[in-house]
Amino acid sequence: MKRVLLRSGKSPFDVVPLEEALHRDVIGTNSGNLIFSDAAHKILTTPNAEVFSNGMRTDVNAAGQINEEYDAFVVPLANAFRPSFEGSLQRLTRLIGKLRIPVVVLGVGAQMGVTYAPGRLKAMEPSVRAFCSAVLERSPSIGVRGEFTEKYLNEMGFKDVEVIGCPSMFLHGHRLPVEKRAAALDRTSRIAVNGSHTAGKGGGLHRVITRAHQRYPNLLYVGQNITDARQLHWRDVNSAAGLITEMPTHPDHPMYREGKVRVYVDPVTWMDELREFDYSFGSRIHGNIAALLAGTPATVLAFDSRTLELCRYFEIPHKLLSEVPEDLDPADLYEKADFSALTGNHKERFDRFTTFLDRHGLENTFTHGDGGEAFEKKLRSLSFPPAVTPWTDVDLASLTSRFGWLQQRITELDTHNAQLQRELARARVGARAAAKGADLAPSIYRRARRAVGGPLRRALKPAK
Repeated sequence: MKRVLLRSGKSPFDVVPLEEALHRDVIGTNSGNLIFSDAAHKILTTPNAEVFSNGMRTDVNAAGQINEEYDAFVVPLANAFRPSFEGSLQRLTRLIGKLRIPVVVLGVGAQMGVTYAPGRLKAMEPSVRAFCSAVLERSPSIGVRGEFTEKYLNEMGFKDVEVIGCPSMFLHGHRLPVEKRAAALDRTSRIAVNGSHTAGKGGGLHRVITRAHQRYPNLLYVGQNITDARQLHWRDVNSAAGLITEMPTHPDHPMYREGKVRVYVDPVTWMDELREFDYSFGSRIHGNIAALLAGTPATVLAFDSRTLELCRYFEIPHKLLSEVPEDLDPADLYEKADFSALTGNHKERFDRFTTFLDRHGLENTFTHGDGGEAFEKKLRSLSFPPAVTPWTDVDLASLTSRFGWLQQRITELDTHNAQLQRELARARVGARAAAKGADLAPSIYRRARRAVGGPLRRALKPAK
């Protein structure tokens, strides 16, 4: 049985209560990460292979254990080639450098603006070179998300680069049934909108959302950042996200007060709810991929290279956010969205993806297994927590779970603190004993020498 270690925040089968999920940040700062890591987990699970999550930890000291216990290290990545991720990329490179098993990069992207000008990445080029070199010593090629990242690495001299997109889009294998269920959107339509704080305030998306909210009473905003989730659940307005009052995740926003905001900590609940919607749009690539996987039409408002190159590769309907008017009506996007290329060319892209896996010695459930049937059955047997929603209730029930979790944390911290105090006390006693022993050492040595020396001299003295 092959054992595959997967870089992911958690296993798809880990049921984590909301408060614990937010405390541990199981989504790895962005719930979109779980969409592609869960898909990779499903795809790589076969009768001959088990998949294990590393919990997103990059522990260089664990290299020896990884070499002993696993047969491959699979690394699905998002926009890893960006300045803010450079430290994490360097730690990952150090870990890979100590591994003796195959390392497979299952889609990585470089992040720049929509013009694809890589100047912003120049300073971190040594880190990117070191990462790619370490991977290619243990892998025949690197899988990237789109043509921009391929060109970026080619120009750095790396030729063993393959465009495979993102594993999230292959959650259902070669199938991707997406179709418009309504001829047109109207005031009663259920619409999901998504976006980042950068696209919201810097790209003007917050004004688009405000106008859409005025037109469509059933509009729902779906956030993805851990800061979004904590702001909803704890009304945490002291974080950086708390300064952006224009986004629906802020308690001052009308959509927050009306309870029309969600953050999902499990892809299965995310897609289940989007399945009931008529349409999704916004700047979040995986927010819209979640909709497409649920069969719901979606349009991406591309804000940077990482979203644009995926849209182009998978032929997802998209429009540049910079070209979107503030009074945009989602109905216009819906009307113009054409999903024929997305669905019609999906099998060709899937075949390219599985060929990449074959070349790297990895089986997939659709070719070598049951098509993910056992995976889905196990997933459906579990009861996952609901989405994080705005904390607008003041009743006792809404306080009980939160205060109960806080009380549990206080108890755990008290217990841990008491244990640390005991260990510190023992360490102090040991230190004093060691110091005292050091002071006594010369006299003890002299007494021992006298005690042993006399008999020894007598024993060695020649007999008369």
